Amino acid sequence: MSERRLLLRGASLFTSDDSLGELSSGDVLIVDGVIREVGREIIAPDAEVLPLEGAIVLPGLVDTHRHMWQTALRHVAADWTMSDYVAGMIQGIGPGFTPEDVRIAGLVGSLEALDAGTTTVMDWSHIVHTPAHAEAAIDALHAAGVRAVYGYGLAALPAADWFESDLRRLAGSEHFRRPDGLLSLALASWGPEFADVPTTVRDIELARELGLRTSLHIGVGMMGAARAVTELDARGLLGDDLEFIHATTATDAELARIAQTGGSVSVSPRVEMQMGHGYPATGRMRDAGLRPSLSVDIVSGIPGTLFGEMRAAMEAERARQNAAALSRHEWPGALRLTAHDMVRMATIDGARALGLAEVTGSLTPGKQADIIVLRADTTIAPSADTLASQIVAADAHAVEHVLVAGEFRKRGGRIVGHDLASLRRDLDASRLRLLQAAGALV
Repeated sequence: MSERRLLLRGASLFTSDDSLGELSSGDVLIVDGVIREVGREIIAPDAEVLPLEGAIVLPGLVDTHRHMWQTALRHVAADWTMSDYVAGMIQGIGPGFTPEDVRIAGLVGSLEALDAGTTTVMDWSHIVHTPAHAEAAIDALHAAGVRAVYGYGLAALPAADWFESDLRRLAGSEHFRRPDGLLSLALASWGPEFADVPTTVRDIELARELGLRTSLHIGVGMMGAARAVTELDARGLLGDDLEFIHATTATDAELARIAQTGGSVSVSPRVEMQMGHGYPATGRMRDAGLRPSLSVDIVSGIPGTLFGEMRAAMEAERARQNAAALSRHEWPGALRLTAHDMVRMATIDGARALGLAEVTGSLTPGKQADIIVLRADTTIAPSADTLASQIVAADAHAVEHVLVAGEFRKRGGRIVGHDLASLRRDLDASRLRLLQAAGALV
């Protein structure tokens, strides 16, 4: 069988690889879905050539926490606080979801992510009312062709009597052993603030028995006073298989303990600032020795693009640091959080947070070819000195090509292989039914 060879020619490269750096003009050779070579003027006479002069090539973005099941409910939560969200979404609309609602939301949500340059996403799926809901979510991720970590999460507590056996079933299923290797499984735990410590202990122990990572929300608004990280640390449960979401009101000492034990953190700055989680902890996390990742969180409340999260996290942290300087009657000094930092947060740092750094997150030879291309006509003379700032300033409309494992998911500005008009009709029908069932439409 002949090799599939594709050469991305003449683009500006942001590699997220320390040894490769940034190139004002370079090539990427992809062979059978894997990055084979990165450099200047690669010779590959038998490869398909995609000329990209003036464009920017970078690793696909990595979203470490997104509730895909809420895709049909776009803008419903745009003006909600955390208490509004719990009452309106978790207790109000959520119980009406059928497996088909989960499937269409997950499929369209995955395509939305791909369209905006996100090639890897953790689907934090706390909508599993039945095993069929989990199956529908997993089928949607597979159909979209996105690289995904499926975060199995119950829709309500206490846990149903089938929860443990169903998680065991999925952990041993073929869903996560497919030849393409795009899907992996994790446990999305409600965590000690939304549930309690004993429940969280059981979750973590079960996940570790099954060889799974655990993701959980901590340090969320007033609930952060429970000192969840401290409680878990006292029980010897912290470790490199835990991903902590938000951590806005975690203490500096707790963030340091997460770093010391190898854990990861995910920041959702727009949701955190809107809903009352607390001020985004990006800078405090970095000061503690962590490398935070980025996530969209609820697409029912904010746009589903990581470019926006990059800007929000950067601007919020700069505002925090500058305000601190001004409060001391000092002019702010050098900016400590740069555009370069933000692109790495959205790529390699996200891959590390999901345990996928050996697979994706950078343009490193040997990794999967999860790659995006930003159009030339949206940039102005890109150079190695300005690549990061131009990437952070971009958005979904600038994403011309998206590859996952070397396969085009978006090409020439269009999603490949899906009837988007038909999917939108199905999504609209799901939204209307859900809102009517919850009494939100009369």
